Amino acid sequence: MTGNSERAVLGFFRDEPWLSITATALLAAFISGVVIASLCRRHIWVAHPHGPTVLTTFCLLVAVTVDAIADGWSADRVSFTPILFVAFGVGALNTSFVKDGEVSIPVSYVTGTLVKLGQGIERHLSGGDAAAWLGYLVLYVSFLAGATIGGCISLVVNGSAMLAVAAAVCALTTGYTYWHADRRVLLEASGRGDLGRSLPRIIRRGRSRRNRIRRS
Repeated sequence: MTGNSERAVLGFFRDEPWLSITATALLAAFISGVVIASLCRRHIWVAHPHGPTVLTTFCLLVAVTVDAIADGWSADRVSFTPILFVAFGVGALNTSFVKDGEVSIPVSYVTGTLVKLGQGIERHLSGGDAAAWLGYLVLYVSFLAGATIGGCISLVVNGSAMLAVAAAVCALTTGYTYWHADRRVLLEASGRGDLGRSLPRIIRRGRSRRNRIRRS
């Protein structure tokens, strides 16, 4: 959102009010996504990592529908209104990794990732562990890989079809997160043969965590 923040201000100096309006609208959509997803994490999907990806997938599907209705499925470009839903979804997605009420891993915040990468390298050079920066390197490389794959896909499909591909990928991520993380505790308990005794304890832990989050 750094570029949109700059455009929101520069539009007034360049006598381009529409530039400022659209940039401000994108910022508002992004922040709204963060707020709504955070509220849902606090009150609805406590201890469910797949929650933000569900919301992001829904936003992408809405964006596909709005763009297809407005411009048709064969349009080469995506209009502005669907992009608002995409910005909302990206904001929600950034709440995927939260620790002590704060985002611990910035999914789309590349500047923050690079800062943490540089700090991790410094700690490694000062006698620390390489794990202090390898994770952020993987995150940054993943970001570049996603941009590269998206660019390759854009050579084949565009417009609404591109949004549909993004929605499908996000839906697959949601499924993987659910089956890998949310169900892991239950599967481990089932493998030990004490699911009946573990399930109430899991529910109590979830309620306890929800109460702690609400108090914070």
